[in-house]
Amino acid sequence: MSELKFHLAIPVKDLTEAIEFYIGILGASEGRSDESWVDFNFFGHQLVAHLGEPNSKRATVIENLVDGDLVPVPHFGIILDEISWKRITARLKENDWPIEIGPHIKFKGLPGEQWTMFLRDPSGNALEFKFFENPEQIFASE
Repeated sequence: MSELKFHLAIPVKDLTEAIEFYIGILGASEGRSDESWVDFNFFGHQLVAHLGEPNSKRATVIENLVDGDLVPVPHFGIILDEISWKRITARLKENDWPIEIGPHIKFKGLPGEQWTMFLRDPSGNALEFKFFENPEQIFASE
């Protein structure tokens, strides 16, 4: 079986802002596009930004306490290797992009220990970027 990829479609209020953020700051590349949507190669996965206001049913912000942080729900993100994670962190700092939950270790000394950070794109979509020093811990339960 070939390597599996995810496809995620998100609402954005402005395609130009989305392109500037996902390509200019995060380093994605542009795939197909139209006047109301654009495909991004998001670390090898297909992320599609569709022009439109977020659904009012999702307008309520939900946060869950996870290892001391109020994590925004819903959110999406990517598990990176350490070098790529540090590169994204540096690009965000270089561009003075606000980080909602700054880079730190979550679950220190426990199963699933990871470096993580949360931020929002220009349309308010919450994103998480993380890496595991030990990738075997991604699905660790004990």
